[in-house]
Amino acid sequence: MKPRHVVFVLYPDVNVLDVAGPLEVFSQPVRNGFAVPVPYRTTLASIAGGLVRSSAGAEFATVPLASVTDIDTLIVPGGQPSAPAVSAALRDWQPRVRRLASVCTGALILAAAGVLAGRRATTHWQYAAQLQAIDPSITVDTDAIYINDGMLWTSAGISAGIDLALALVEADLGHAVAMRIAKQMVVFLKRPGGQSQFSAALAAQSRNAGFAELIAWIAAHPDADLRVDVLAERMNMSPRSFARHFVAATGQTPAAAVEALRLDAACHLLTDTALPLKRVALDAGLGDTQTLRRVLLRHRGVNPQDYRARFGSH
Repeated sequence: MKPRHVVFVLYPDVNVLDVAGPLEVFSQPVRNGFAVPVPYRTTLASIAGGLVRSSAGAEFATVPLASVTDIDTLIVPGGQPSAPAVSAALRDWQPRVRRLASVCTGALILAAAGVLAGRRATTHWQYAAQLQAIDPSITVDTDAIYINDGMLWTSAGISAGIDLALALVEADLGHAVAMRIAKQMVVFLKRPGGQSQFSAALAAQSRNAGFAELIAWIAAHPDADLRVDVLAERMNMSPRSFARHFVAATGQTPAAAVEALRLDAACHLLTDTALPLKRVALDAGLGDTQTLRRVLLRHRGVNPQDYRARFGSH
């Protein structure tokens, strides 16, 4: 069987890691003999060919996309929310490839081409609203690391391109090969959780610098006494004033923020340790296993045992 041809479509200011991360994944079986015969060959292309300058200043040597033949998988990395020439080319290429994929804001380029109409897709959480605005028929998942809908694959921000590439390899060559690549690259084959685990504290902090230090403290001490009156005292405010200002600054109540941060802590303990569920609940500040189960089901849609089985590293 001849190698599957994986082609990256580059454009000015493309993100380096969006290209280099997946490229490294596809090169691993070739360089380390993880699969025989050689399963992949890769090509960097652009609309006009030649050197393409990345967002970090490094330049990629590319060939004209029109000169490339026999494409199995076409990948559009992120970097810019708009690349009209690439979007126009994708309309022609979609029927001629087996898979069409994007990394980060590459999904917006796919959406502008109309190829995501009526599909499920994801992108970096910060650009989810923009993706939805381009095509309201898209079902945008703001938490997924990557999504497969038919021949279309989309992934979240920047480093999620590695997760996407590993998923493509697993679909092609099986779990064992994908696992060997993940171990070689020292990454998760299936990253714990979704995008929300990385954005709960960060998003809350980014909305208002005045509460950033408090939110960081809560994240570091989820098992502390985090009642409103206690938090208000830390901020030298009355409970009523604290609650009002917190909602205005962060867009959520103190109780909702505390629960989200405790959930983040619980998820990390479930995936990164082998602690019993009772200890996870206590250390995350959720009290008992029933509360842990209830909170995890409400926010993640799975129970603690299933979450650990799916994402745990132990």
